[in-house]
Amino acid sequence: MSIWVVICAALVCFWVAKVLIWVWWKPRKLEKLLREQGFNGTSHMYMFGDLKQLVSTTKKARSKPIELSHSIVPRVFPFIHETIQRQGPMSYIWFGVTPRVNILDPDLIKDVLSNKFGHFSKIKKNPLRRLLAQGVANYDGEKWAKHRRIISPAFHLEKLKKNRRIKEIDREVRSILNDMINNREKATKNGELAHTNDLLGMLLDCNRKHIQENDNSKKFGMTIEDVIEECKLFYIAGQETTSSFLVWTMVVLSMHPEWQARAREEVLRAFGLDKPNLDALSHLKIVTMIFYEVLRLYPPATLLLRYCYKEMKLGNLTLPPGVEIAIPTILVHHDRTIWGKDAEEFNPMRFSEGISKATNNQVSFFPFGWGPRICLGQAFSLIETKMAIAMILQRFSFELSPTYAHAPYTLLTLRPQYGAQMILNKL
Repeated sequence: MSIWVVICAALVCFWVAKVLIWVWWKPRKLEKLLREQGFNGTSHMYMFGDLKQLVSTTKKARSKPIELSHSIVPRVFPFIHETIQRQGPMSYIWFGVTPRVNILDPDLIKDVLSNKFGHFSKIKKNPLRRLLAQGVANYDGEKWAKHRRIISPAFHLEKLKKNRRIKEIDREVRSILNDMINNREKATKNGELAHTNDLLGMLLDCNRKHIQENDNSKKFGMTIEDVIEECKLFYIAGQETTSSFLVWTMVVLSMHPEWQARAREEVLRAFGLDKPNLDALSHLKIVTMIFYEVLRLYPPATLLLRYCYKEMKLGNLTLPPGVEIAIPTILVHHDRTIWGKDAEEFNPMRFSEGISKATNNQVSFFPFGWGPRICLGQAFSLIETKMAIAMILQRFSFELSPTYAHAPYTLLTLRPQYGAQMILNKL
């Protein structure tokens, strides 16, 4: 009996020690290392860190709409905004027991997103989110590299021009996609189906070619399960980002009718009332400038997160393992030290000579991410939104309804909290 008591006591002591290391010793050690690097933030007090303040500040910010302007950062990210105002750009917050440092310097952002040493990984997703979609956006390491190599050709502009078919997905997404993929593969093998130009056909074609280029070894390709996850990701991520982008474009053009008129004039000059064609869409300079400015002010993804799992040199900083890195896209896009005094004003002319000129070749504009993990679907999203806005401009003028309340907030993507009520007038 005494031996079991000793064993139980030892196990209890072991687990108590592990918990103490997790909730007290490790956070204190990381805090000391960050302060030595010049970072400022609150002292870690208990296992929830700054979460209580973060939730209450966010709840308060979302309790009412704001005036109709593009100064939206205090509403979208109130806690991070207040932290940076109070602690400076070299700041951190406690996300539970994990310190999350805010990186706003374009040079440091470039180092993080380029991930040239491979020491930064994406934050692990909530298990519930994994039920929706995994795919290339959420993988790391060799699996990410393999999926990226296979999928990239399907998103080349020339192939996107051929993509005409959009498939509806109902509740039984997995079984439906599985049947579709198996039937497509069988039909192709039996010679019953020629090469197809929809997204699924291009994805399977790219996967097949990649396997053939590697001695027909299936270990170099994606499994059916992998293809299903990528299809789910294309549908969910594509729908979220594109719908968010289109909504904010219409809201902003309603706020700035002079730019709406200029965009319409360009579209009518290019197409008249005919259906826009993909080749000419890429030459709509004014519409492109407007799009970039909308993406700057209202980026669909407002925050990029990375995890430092090894000690990493970042500029003059040395980040210890166990630190999360937050790149608040929307704060960088609204930063007056980067964009000038009119950073929170709508001015598409800043992109009149392209992105490089507007950013002075800095990594300060990244609505779709940057570096090796830049969004594969950015060209697809831009084409889809450009096609939609061109067809709307051909047929309607639009303005915000008196019932519209300006309340940008983040739920997966940046969206209007109370919807975007608009009045469309047929031309």
